[in-house]
Amino acid sequence: MATEERVRRERAAFARHKNSLGAIEQRYGVPAEIVAAIWGVESNFGQRRGDIPVISATSTLAYDGRRGRFFEGQLLAALRILQSGDVAARDMVGSWAGAMGHTQFIPTSYLEFAVDFDGDGRRDIWAEDPTDALASAAAYLARSGWQRGALWSREAETGGIQPDPGGPRFATGPNFEVIKRYNRSTNYALGVGYLARRIVGEGPLKTAFAPDRYGLKQAQRKELQERLMSRGYDTGGADGVLGPSSRRAIADFQRTQGLEGTGRPSAELLRLLSRN
Repeated sequence: MATEERVRRERAAFARHKNSLGAIEQRYGVPAEIVAAIWGVESNFGQRRGDIPVISATSTLAYDGRRGRFFEGQLLAALRILQSGDVAARDMVGSWAGAMGHTQFIPTSYLEFAVDFDGDGRRDIWAEDPTDALASAAAYLARSGWQRGALWSREAETGGIQPDPGGPRFATGPNFEVIKRYNRSTNYALGVGYLARRIVGEGPLKTAFAPDRYGLKQAQRKELQERLMSRGYDTGGADGVLGPSSRRAIADFQRTQGLEGTGRPSAELLRLLSRN
């Protein structure tokens, strides 16, 4: 969540929207950098808001049955949003699971927390202008118990949460649990908190993360992606996160080398890419 490239983009986005973020912080008491970090993580500053019609997505998932009752509730909430006139059906798009806009609100969260911060009469979290969406995220955190001036998380010398053995530790405070109301993942909350600190000028972590289960550090994962991309394989970017696109690229390369296409990275695979 807090690669150097993302930090650079976050700082640029923060600077562009500094006035709006400052006004939002003043009203809701949530630091501007926290709101900006959530925006960056959720939609890459609005670049990945989703393009699937929300009514279609939620009705399909309600029919699917595995979480039918939950998505029935999201479908009904989405219909109420349309009824309110905040957005036209053609513009009400989001992710495959119905998360919407710059800050990826599900429909029920929208009904409870979305705000019309710019005063145009609509709570528009889908527009190119992210103001309503950013204010809605701040309203969500404020109403979830955000405490002005209290700790969210910071790197600690001893004690605290340690996501990976041998890696950095983090001290957490009451606002850490509030971030987890937005997304229950501990790693998500740690990532948002760390990214927020980097936005306003703090340096990188003092303790490096240990290698992953394949024995690779982030720089090695990025190098693996870069070498695959130089050969024409689509890894979806070189950010050190080996998602589905990277694993398909790895599997395709493995098969060209007469290997089983497992899609699993390794130091040996990186050496093979480096030699050829």
